[in-house]
Amino acid sequence: EDPVSRKYEKKGKALEEGMKFSNCNGKRKVQYESSEPADFKVDEDGMVYAVRSFPLSSEHAKFLIYAQDKETQEKWQVAVKLSLKPTLTEDSVKEPPEVEEIVFPRQFSKHSGHLQRQKRDWVIPPINLPENSRGPFPQELVRIRSDRDKNLSLRYSVTGPGADQPPTGIFIINPISGQLSVTKPLDREQIARFHLRAHAVDINGNQVENPIDIVINVIDMNDNRPEFLHQVWNGTVPEGSKPGTYVMTVTAIDADDPNALNGMLRYRILSQAPSTPSPNMFTINNETGDIITVAAGLDREKVQQYTLIIQATDMEGNPTYGLSNTATAIITVTDVNDNPPEFTAMTFYGEVPENRVDVIVANLTVTDKDQPHTPAWNAVYRISGGDPTGRFAIQTDPNSNDGLVTVVKPIDFETNRMFVLTVAAENQVPLAKGIQHPPQSTATVSVTVIDVNENPYFAPNPKIIRQEEGLHAGTMLTTFTAQDPDRYMQQNIRYTKLSDPANWLKIDPVNGQITTIAVLDRESPNVKNNIYNATFLASDNGIPPMSGTGTLQIYLLDINDNAPQVLPQEAETCETPDPNSINITALDYDIDPNAGPFAFDLPLSPVTIKRNWTITRLNGDFAQLNLKIKFLEAGIYEVPIIITDSGNPPKSNISILRVKVCQCDSNGDCTDVDRIVGAGLGTGAIIAILLCIIILLILVLMFVVWMKRRDKERQAKQLLIDPEDDVRDNILKYDEEGGGEEDQDYDLSQLQQPDTVEPDAIKPVGIRRMDERPIHAEPQYPVRSAAPHPGDIGDFINEGLKAADNDPTAPPYDSLLVFDYEGSGSTAGSLSSLNSSSSGGEQDYDYLNDWGPRFKKLADMYGGGDD
Repeated sequence: EDPVSRKYEKKGKALEEGMKFSNCNGKRKVQYESSEPADFKVDEDGMVYAVRSFPLSSEHAKFLIYAQDKETQEKWQVAVKLSLKPTLTEDSVKEPPEVEEIVFPRQFSKHSGHLQRQKRDWVIPPINLPENSRGPFPQELVRIRSDRDKNLSLRYSVTGPGADQPPTGIFIINPISGQLSVTKPLDREQIARFHLRAHAVDINGNQVENPIDIVINVIDMNDNRPEFLHQVWNGTVPEGSKPGTYVMTVTAIDADDPNALNGMLRYRILSQAPSTPSPNMFTINNETGDIITVAAGLDREKVQQYTLIIQATDMEGNPTYGLSNTATAIITVTDVNDNPPEFTAMTFYGEVPENRVDVIVANLTVTDKDQPHTPAWNAVYRISGGDPTGRFAIQTDPNSNDGLVTVVKPIDFETNRMFVLTVAAENQVPLAKGIQHPPQSTATVSVTVIDVNENPYFAPNPKIIRQEEGLHAGTMLTTFTAQDPDRYMQQNIRYTKLSDPANWLKIDPVNGQITTIAVLDRESPNVKNNIYNATFLASDNGIPPMSGTGTLQIYLLDINDNAPQVLPQEAETCETPDPNSINITALDYDIDPNAGPFAFDLPLSPVTIKRNWTITRLNGDFAQLNLKIKFLEAGIYEVPIIITDSGNPPKSNISILRVKVCQCDSNGDCTDVDRIVGAGLGTGAIIAILLCIIILLILVLMFVVWMKRRDKERQAKQLLIDPEDDVRDNILKYDEEGGGEEDQDYDLSQLQQPDTVEPDAIKPVGIRRMDERPIHAEPQYPVRSAAPHPGDIGDFINEGLKAADNDPTAPPYDSLLVFDYEGSGSTAGSLSSLNSSSSGGEQDYDYLNDWGPRFKKLADMYGGGDD
């Protein structure tokens, strides 16, 4: 080949041996640089690479490598000379190229009778092998040899991951020549380093050398594109943000070596949409991926969202040799309160009927360019003037953002016919710095009040007057009138009575004059705490008619119109003056000063009153009545007592005290059987006594009925056994369906109850049916007494059982029992034991003897005995 036209087959390929620099002191951090960075690069590990494909002339090429200590800033440099490999000839092809040879270090050996180490163990330098090699494979790497192969026949082998451990088969060794080869391309992103051990044994498998470690580093190639963690990135930035405001960070990763150029990424913005107000509103940090703003003018109301195409390129962003990938960054411009609300009109109008509340008067509409349903858009309304009494309020409609002017306090048309309100609109959050409210954020609301017909009202309400009781009918008490608040309406008011419990009053329907129609009585039950209440109604003739009520309270002053009465009205005392007396007082429905203190006295006639009794005043309200004579016969006496109150003028009354005089014991208690009943019982007491007597009679009647029902239930029950357990044969009547077509000659009387069939004695001999009861003398069964002692029940049962067992007429009869008859001609045979005895065969019926006396007859018939 022409050496001039020869090129490196692959960029990034390591140069020939000797083109690697190492740091003698591993603790130093050395940075390498090439004098020809466009052609050659030096990795951090000192490996020199060609970064591009280029022709190399046959003349020697030279460039410099610079090294600098990052800490001490100490610098070194070295010159690198490049030359072309000689062109292969046929002779050279026949001879395999020279391969680096690795020799096992020499072992300890015996010399002069003691051990002597000839050489220190070697440290085998690592083998660097580029990834993605094109071959041909297997590709020879190194030759492993032991210096003892001159005397012995050795076998070589390698162990470790990549050889005999997963992934197996990547590295193989010729067991005889020790040639180590790789069988396939390597991938650094899967395994970046292989650690193998080489072994040398004789033909018998005996180890002749200590294993040596072989490290194979896979050199990274730029074979992976950057990959973004997300294909679409979302970020936000407030509108009006200043340049330099952080927005978001995008991140991409590269599977290549991050410490090499292949994995060093750089970011840049390829495009921005839309491009207003500037095509470069954002910039990105090419190393970190941080996106920030670089221009002012972000306005959400104009552009709500920007879309950026972000590119990540490895090889430090080299556009020629680096691999790239893209992602999308969507930046949403968030709203700030930079637009105040503005009314759509300068004046709004509304109207409201008077005395109405919770009524929407006007609907205020505003516009706001900020984002809807956010604090920067939501409007807050306030009344800044025209409503000193606070009769209006403005609420915000959450959906439309309108202001609803509402009446919260009643408005009187006669006081205010119109309101002119000044309202202002603001947002829930303050405006952004530097933004002022325009005049359009203030408006006026003109509210017209509509006159409506209102209720007449009494003033004062209630109206209280003071009057003495006892006023005669026809007396004018007062004038109770109502006022009409509708001063601008010509209306008439008429009055009616709404409530008058005692029917004492009337009202003039035109002028409201109240007059009595009965005598006023303070002691009436309709008077509470000396006050009588009456309610009146005032109605106008408006459209619609309205009405109002008023209450008249009459405070009744007491007059002495009630005479006192003795209390109690009944008493009892002994036949002799000692040992007791009667204490009395007076009852007066009037109040002070027309009541007590009272004066008590006895009348002059009849003369027996003062002769038998004497009265003594204890105080202003109580007196004591005593016998004046030594003995008074027992009985009921009516004692008149004169009681006088303290009214002006005073009022007297003769009140009767019924006194029962009785015989008393030493304690002064009456011992007579007859009480005041002799003097007569009250109606309530008589009714109570009659009710008690009626209830007692009903209880006695219910008890008698219950006893009779109980006796009937006892008579219906059998004495010893239940009817269902009775084993005696009876003809039970279940149903009668009549005869069929072939039973015309059948005697239906046989199907009736036994007591309805004619007696056996009158039947002629020879016509008795087989299922009838045999004719024998009636056995004598023991008779139990009507009320036996419980102890004889067992004896009675045993005697009855013996009599039934010995009774030949007792069931079961050995005959056909007919319960119903449906005609002859049935194909079924008879079930009678007499007819079926011949078909019994050889069946054994001896077990019937074990069933007791009741089955004795069956046992004799079927048991096979002579009887």
